[in-house]
Amino acid sequence: MNYNFKKIEKKWQKVWAKEKYKLWHASDRKTANSEHQTSNKAYVLDMFPYPSGEGLHVGHVEGYTASDIYARFLRMNGYNVLHPMGWDAFGLPAENYAIKKKIHPRLVVKNNVKNFTRQLNSLGFSYDWQREINTTDPEYYKWTQWIFLQLFKRGLAYEAEAPVNWCPSCKTVLANEEVSEGACERCGSQVERKKLKQWILKITAYADRLLADLEGLDWPERVKEMQRNWIGRSEGRLIEFPIFNSEFSIKVFTTRPDTIDGATYMVLAPEHPLVQSLKNKIKNWKDAADYISFAGSRSERERMADTYEKTGVELKGVEAINPHNRQKIPVWISDYVLAHYGTGAIMAVPRHDERDRQFAEKFHLPIKDRPLVPKEKWVGKPEINYKLRDWIFSRQRYWGEPIPIIKCEKCGNQPVPEEDLPVELPKVKNYEPTGGAESPLAGIKKWVNVKCPKCGGPAKRETNTMPQWAGSNWYYIGYVIAENLKSMPGRQAGKIQISKQIQNPKFKESLNHWLPVDLYVGGVEHAVLHLLYARFWHKFLYDIGAVLTKEPFKKLVNQGLILGPDGQKMSKSRGNVVNPDEMVEKFGADSLRLYEMFMGPLEDAKPWDPRGIVGLQRFLTRVYNLVRTVGNVRDVQAEQAKRSNKRSDRTSNIERLLHKTVKKVTEDIQNFRFNTAISALMILLNEAEKNPSLNSKFYILYSKLLFPFAPHLSQEIWHEFGGKTLLDYEPWPVWDDSLIKKSEVDLVIQVNGKMRDVFTVSSGLDQSSAEKLALSRELVNKWISGQKVKKVIFVKDRLINFIV
Repeated sequence: MNYNFKKIEKKWQKVWAKEKYKLWHASDRKTANSEHQTSNKAYVLDMFPYPSGEGLHVGHVEGYTASDIYARFLRMNGYNVLHPMGWDAFGLPAENYAIKKKIHPRLVVKNNVKNFTRQLNSLGFSYDWQREINTTDPEYYKWTQWIFLQLFKRGLAYEAEAPVNWCPSCKTVLANEEVSEGACERCGSQVERKKLKQWILKITAYADRLLADLEGLDWPERVKEMQRNWIGRSEGRLIEFPIFNSEFSIKVFTTRPDTIDGATYMVLAPEHPLVQSLKNKIKNWKDAADYISFAGSRSERERMADTYEKTGVELKGVEAINPHNRQKIPVWISDYVLAHYGTGAIMAVPRHDERDRQFAEKFHLPIKDRPLVPKEKWVGKPEINYKLRDWIFSRQRYWGEPIPIIKCEKCGNQPVPEEDLPVELPKVKNYEPTGGAESPLAGIKKWVNVKCPKCGGPAKRETNTMPQWAGSNWYYIGYVIAENLKSMPGRQAGKIQISKQIQNPKFKESLNHWLPVDLYVGGVEHAVLHLLYARFWHKFLYDIGAVLTKEPFKKLVNQGLILGPDGQKMSKSRGNVVNPDEMVEKFGADSLRLYEMFMGPLEDAKPWDPRGIVGLQRFLTRVYNLVRTVGNVRDVQAEQAKRSNKRSDRTSNIERLLHKTVKKVTEDIQNFRFNTAISALMILLNEAEKNPSLNSKFYILYSKLLFPFAPHLSQEIWHEFGGKTLLDYEPWPVWDDSLIKKSEVDLVIQVNGKMRDVFTVSSGLDQSSAEKLALSRELVNKWISGQKVKKVIFVKDRLINFIV
């Protein structure tokens, strides 16, 4: 029969659209918000997208499908589920696209959000649209500005001149985390080093807590390790090396104070202030000055790369004295030492450090073997050091949150009064970056020129804007307090003080009910940037009593990258991009959802196989046909009632398999093993097709099991068998342990180590029998057909692996 997925999906999407503001809306109360729900809450969150002009890609679909499956499953298990969606719409992506297309960023965002929303709805995602947020909404970024002001008032947001990463293409400053191998992560341009006055957030004040609290999080270990490495805590000693015949000395931090006797030279970062203080002693100052200029053009990551050739200049006329053995050693400057790491200086021990050895060999410096110094003879004091640097927060762009600071020559930097928030981004025609130290906002005199809130004299607004990360630092809280982000009838927008709102008992009750996020799903590429920044802001909000939990995200699940059919990362230049709109049009939303979950383990990278989605569409067609071939539903149910009176007490194999499948699918969803859950549903379908006399109970249970994965078709089946409600809050099936025999096991079938099928066999099955059964299965045959089996690996009662 014809499985008209377009008709079925359109039908139920219309029903959901009509109900969307209440069907999936989560109650802020601890009590249930419907007759189907318990007081158990579950906050299931996707990393929200920035609405690009390209629309959704299949990577979005993968993560969003995984979270939607879990959210639907929890609702059917009685949970009050918060599953929201919004838009990370400020920042470089939207602005660069606007400049390229010569369209204002506001219009770009509006159009792109409309397109993204259409795409999300076309895939059947069950979002609580009543809580939708947008980081460019003044009523949203009012709160972002308020948080910045609290940081400023407590000395955690400060202004300072600092060497920064400057992208000549994006024409703005980048945080260290936004630079990869010397290039801008956004556009790929080579980053330059400049000294500019910037707003900086003191994330280093939270380094110890950010590190220690990782231990209690249910996150992938590799993500936690990436954060540990980025924070880079190390314990060592601070040692002072006097400079011969001078009032100055060089302080170094080392984790190996026992190697001090092997130090054969010292190295200062070219930017180290001591270099300028020693200018009169340096006999080759021109060489040193030229090198300082050269090093200033190199990015930090380039300077620290193992492949970067070591360069440097000896400061002739300057010698340091080893405080342990009193020997004089030469002093160099080299860009493999960074000014802000440790003290910006090192004692070089070529015998015990690879980079020191490479430098020593290139410049023919001594490499000495020396006995290690015992701990009781170590000089200087204990010290703790971090790789983590304070966060450069200024951007010289238009499309970002205005920083709520007023600059007065008399009073200095003054916070915008809370009652004057939000400081709205002015509507302008010219928004292109200036290419200099100021944003385009600096030229809008009417907006810039204001009165000082302290003395009333003439003053100017801060014209740099916040980075894209600002709005995404706390957006998960934004969903919880969505009502507080909207102007209520009868009140003037922006005039309700946030400091009063957060003291409201109802406000605190909502936060206490929902936070922390129970499940956060997104890409591993955000391991250091977004996740570290969000944790920092959350801890600060905890310290000031705005939130009641120490961490924002309890459990983190990363989806793997979906590669192109050629096994390469999808990109327009490679011509291997798969458009989800085309897949929905050709195969249906349910087929696309199922295929992306069936490709392999959620966390793995996997290539797109054009044949794969065809196979999943075929599976859904078989499900549909099986239901339709049972004939008139009422007649079948009447006939089944007669048969049920004649049934013996003997439990059928299909009933046992049904209960095993309920158990399998339940546990697999709980553990995010969606590919094996779908395999189990396929196995059950195979058996169902052999049993045309199945009763209606089977189809009802099957529709419930399939519903989180393929909601459109499942809802149609439920409706066909007399279901009057929507499946969203129908109770999830429960298995009967007594019907699951231990005499049977699930045998995993692999081809070249990749799982291709799972089916139930009698325990103790021998290899020969297992091979015959495995090779008779359609899902296995398509991977082996026409190829020679070189080897078979068989593990009794567990797996069989065909090497082809």
